[in-house]
Amino acid sequence: MRVEQISIFLENKAGRLAEVTAILRDANVNIRALSLADTTDFGILRLIVNDNNAAEQALKKEGFTVGKTNVLAIEVADVPGGLNNVLDPLTSAGINVEYMYAFANTKGQNAIMIFRFHDLDKAISILKDNGIKVIKGEDVYNL
Repeated sequence: MRVEQISIFLENKAGRLAEVTAILRDANVNIRALSLADTTDFGILRLIVNDNNAAEQALKKEGFTVGKTNVLAIEVADVPGGLNNVLDPLTSAGINVEYMYAFANTKGQNAIMIFRFHDLDKAISILKDNGIKVIKGEDVYNL
């Protein structure tokens, strides 16, 4: 049920993001979803890609710091209140959302959101108990 995400630490200067995407292009790695958060000095680029190992090796070879984190890909109804239907049972159970971002889903009618929770196992259990679809990593990488 978990999806492996890679995180790349970037200096906050012109061209660094393009450098990362060029490295991934040259390694034949396809980006499925991304989030970029920044501070004054650096940014954290979070990616879901089709081949984590190839991405990690190519980026490390070029001197980038790369980390891996487990996240969840959750199907969210593409209707008003769809996101609240996911968040409400988690909030009631005291599950904190550390961050989230959207995933481009061209193959389905519902949206897919990537979530990082402080307690992934408990989040998975609550989501399943409430009939909310958590998508397997292998399925996400191949969308």
